[in-house]
Amino acid sequence: MTIAITGATGHLGRLVVDALLTRGAPAADLVAVVRDAEKAADLADKGVQVRVADYSDPAALTAALAGVDKLLLISGSEVGHRLPQHTNVIEAAKAAGVGFVAYTSVLDAAQSPLSLAPEHKATEELLAKSGIDHALLRNGWYWENYTADLAGTAERGVLAGAGGEGRVAGAARVDYADAAAVVLLSDGQAGKIYELGGDERLTLAELAAAMSDATGKKVVYQDLPVEQYEAALEGAGLPPVYAGMLASADAGIKVGALDTESGDLQRLIGRNSTPAVEVLRAAL
Repeated sequence: MTIAITGATGHLGRLVVDALLTRGAPAADLVAVVRDAEKAADLADKGVQVRVADYSDPAALTAALAGVDKLLLISGSEVGHRLPQHTNVIEAAKAAGVGFVAYTSVLDAAQSPLSLAPEHKATEELLAKSGIDHALLRNGWYWENYTADLAGTAERGVLAGAGGEGRVAGAARVDYADAAAVVLLSDGQAGKIYELGGDERLTLAELAAAMSDATGKKVVYQDLPVEQYEAALEGAGLPPVYAGMLASADAGIKVGALDTESGDLQRLIGRNSTPAVEVLRAAL
């Protein structure tokens, strides 16, 4: 059983490879599909097959997926350009005879108000039309999304956002990676839809308290109107497309778009999700 992982040198992809190996998959049966082979040298050293292909290169993708039984399609990072990229991967998988695809989507993709959701919804529809057996891994928010400027947030003592009293059922990247590995290694996954979120469902005020615990510095949550939050993000130097994406995420938090009590993640990985404070401490 040969399993391929796209974006295998990315944050999530590497963790999926590690989870597969930990759960007993032979390294020689794993295919890391990457853009830069040099960045995958450590994977090759473990015995993982490294094949080079970009999401924008259909021919290279088809060649990279030759002989693959199962594929994890990790959604691309280029927001606004992902649908044609995902189309290329799905068509290449079909041409290569891949029998099963697992796709990392977003919570409740068909109904989600997040600006990220339409590309995910459209990809899910492409998979449905492809005729390939597939499962949808609708990942919730990563606690790591709040670690990029954690030290700065602690120094300022303020976590700004626009999520109101909404809750985030977040989890660590390693939790979502482990869930993906379980699905790839299990039989009977065709047609499954997993709504994946942590069992720790925090408001942003509660997340600020976790930041206080992790950093030892008092952090409070400041709730802003979504337009003001977006402007503040742009003022901090974020490109407008990413500022808009993050502001949309917080608007979604306010109405419950990043909350779930499904329990799917916990059932797949056989344990509780990683607490936010542990992720925050690790980031420091």
